[in-house]
Amino acid sequence: MNTKVLLAVVGPTAIGKTALGIQLAKHFDTEIISADSRQFFKEMEIGTAVPSTEELNEVPHHFIQHKSIFEPYSVGDFEKEAILLLNDLYQKKDVAVMVGGSGLYVDAVISGLDEFPEVDPHIRETLNQELEKNGLELLQKELKQRDPEYYKTVDLENPHRLIRALEVCRATDKPYSSFLNQRKPERPFKSLYIGIDAPREVVYDRINTRVDFMMEAGLFEEVKKLYSHKKLNALQTVGYKELFEYIDGKCSLEFAISEIKKNTRRFAKRQLTWLRKNESILWVPYGGKPEKVLQMVTDRLKTNQYA
Repeated sequence: MNTKVLLAVVGPTAIGKTALGIQLAKHFDTEIISADSRQFFKEMEIGTAVPSTEELNEVPHHFIQHKSIFEPYSVGDFEKEAILLLNDLYQKKDVAVMVGGSGLYVDAVISGLDEFPEVDPHIRETLNQELEKNGLELLQKELKQRDPEYYKTVDLENPHRLIRALEVCRATDKPYSSFLNQRKPERPFKSLYIGIDAPREVVYDRINTRVDFMMEAGLFEEVKKLYSHKKLNALQTVGYKELFEYIDGKCSLEFAISEIKKNTRRFAKRQLTWLRKNESILWVPYGGKPEKVLQMVTDRLKTNQYA
């Protein structure tokens, strides 16, 4: 194979991306790049569903628990490091596999990042103060007014994303979305998105089961250890925020667990909204026989239909 290829396994949370990624990596005798922006952090193991030791030992994985929540690490940092790794990997392999539920991070590696103007740090500081004083709702309303297009797609429960968009809006008096989808850099590889397609009830059932498993595996103990650092950006994550609320005495444990399930389902819905806009995705059936799925992928590669 003369063409270097990146297979990007995508889909809603808890749907089995790790297992499919391992199948593909074994079939093509290659390695896996994780593009899950929360699995980067070594302190967040249970709540981010990091692959098990057995799974990690099946094929080489990269970008799993390689950073601390105390280290700044952006999508731009990830893009640069992932491209460097791919350049090395393609010296010995024709195919690489990327697995992740963080659409922005997957797209950054495949298509590159948009360029934004520099923003006065004072604007971000002001927005953080407003968040601390007034909560998310006012920031959500401002974004809806300033940039209704981005408002429809952004994770409205993610304060980091809201603040990033609003600081650009305030600094330029232009919608954040107007800086998106600019001309991107050429990549020295072709890419194929592979999405796992499942009925919504299956996705939701798997989410509920996973949350129960996380609690049994010690998620609450993990969260307690991180409580004193709860304002860090990395910890503004479903599964952690809700249990912080319980520790603060704002709700019962039963309610916190139900909120984790509900917010994870909402997150999965947003993931699917993001993915459905990508017409180049090869959708494979959830629960499909591995050999059939592998055949679908190899057939697509033979036709040179890439992202």
